Amino acid sequence: MSRRGRRALTRPPRGDGVPPGGRGPTPTSRHPSLEIPVTTDRRPAPAPAPAPAGIDPRGPRFGAAVTAVLLVAVLLLPGAAATVGLAVVAALFAVGAARGAQGSVPGLLFRRLVRPRLAPPTELEDPRPPRFAQGVGLVITGAGVVLALLGVPEAVPVAAALALVAAVLNAAFGLCLGCELYLLGVRLRPARP
Repeated sequence: MSRRGRRALTRPPRGDGVPPGGRGPTPTSRHPSLEIPVTTDRRPAPAPAPAPAGIDPRGPRFGAAVTAVLLVAVLLLPGAAATVGLAVVAALFAVGAARGAQGSVPGLLFRRLVRPRLAPPTELEDPRPPRFAQGVGLVITGAGVVLALLGVPEAVPVAAALALVAAVLNAAFGLCLGCELYLLGVRLRPARP
């Protein structure tokens, strides 16, 4: 048996990158058993930056279509039933604002029932603008519910109509008004030093 073979049997391989000769690593030395390049830098490698998680842009459009149907129903309901219906829509917007459009009830329906039947998206969308749009929808529908509870029942159809216009524009044409407001706010934000 060769000298190197006996040394390998009597001494376990060192995991510190030092070859069996004991001279220390050089930029070109390789660990004999693993053939892994060894460098002289002992600092841990920095963790890679997390890739921004994108969402399927068809999901928020599906959610807008579901919301539009619900808002049409609110407009057709009489009095207190319309207020309850608008409160349900506001609750859906609240979930979307808290968890993002992909975490809302229509977003979950899209992910479980619709997306498996579609081809993968060609590109992904930043989840922040649709989440902001859910917050805008919450403010509009929430204001309608609060005003109706304070004795202004005319606020329900007005709030429902405003939200319906935004939902139809998003569902039919892909124009998300809340997303555009978000992007405008980002552009108008002062630069950080």
